[in-house]
Amino acid sequence: MQIVIIGGGNIGSAIARGLSQGSFFKPNDITVIDIHEAPLQAIKAFNPAINTVSGNYNSIEAADIVLLAVKPWLVKEVILNIKFHLDYEKHILISIAAGISIEEINKTLLKTSEKTALPVLFRMIPNTAIAVKQSVNLISSHNASSEQEELLLKIFNELGCAFLLDESKLATGTALTSCGIAYLFRYVRAATLAGVELGFYPQDAQNMVVKTMLGAAALLDNTQTNPEVEIDKVTTPGGITIKGLNELENNGFSSAIVKAIKASK
Repeated sequence: MQIVIIGGGNIGSAIARGLSQGSFFKPNDITVIDIHEAPLQAIKAFNPAINTVSGNYNSIEAADIVLLAVKPWLVKEVILNIKFHLDYEKHILISIAAGISIEEINKTLLKTSEKTALPVLFRMIPNTAIAVKQSVNLISSHNASSEQEELLLKIFNELGCAFLLDESKLATGTALTSCGIAYLFRYVRAATLAGVELGFYPQDAQNMVVKTMLGAAALLDNTQTNPEVEIDKVTTPGGITIKGLNELENNGFSSAIVKAIKASK
């Protein structure tokens, strides 16, 4: 099985690097296409066996999966460039462009092709943790078989975890995961600043906060308990934790998180 990734930027290159270390693709089964040499050189530096191509789309014809890892405003332009190389009966087409619906992609495909059939099409929204194979990957499908859906889930579970969603839920899921990772980073930054004010060196404070966050996430992931159950375990009457929690809520912590996620939808 071969995959062509169009776009060698942060996410595209991270996907290529991650897939090259998985079980579905050998490095020489992966081709990254970009119009800029710098990202291609970086990919080659990571693993010389990954194929890199500058601005030529012929390699699509031998691929099984074509992944569009370009900015949303470039999707239509890229489709125009690859239209003659797509075989709708063979290729699985994946777009990771946020905000570009399957319907919009299909309209562009039909405008640029004499074919009336539509390709097997997926939308996927990863987050930046894909660079360390810990991404939450949200996937929606169109015109795909259950076997193809299962294949995509297995491939991208190797880069973190993958969820198959109806496209109508993709925007909400993106607010929780792709935008949500930034909100967690902001918490880390704020807690680190507090640690520095209390006397820790910045990197020491950040490391403690990050490890605490990892432990909290692992605890919930393993136990599947409600967060309030775990909060109760560390909140004693008259203790320091309840004082801090009350201060958070007095300053609108939970409300701010809810509003931020709703604003990101």
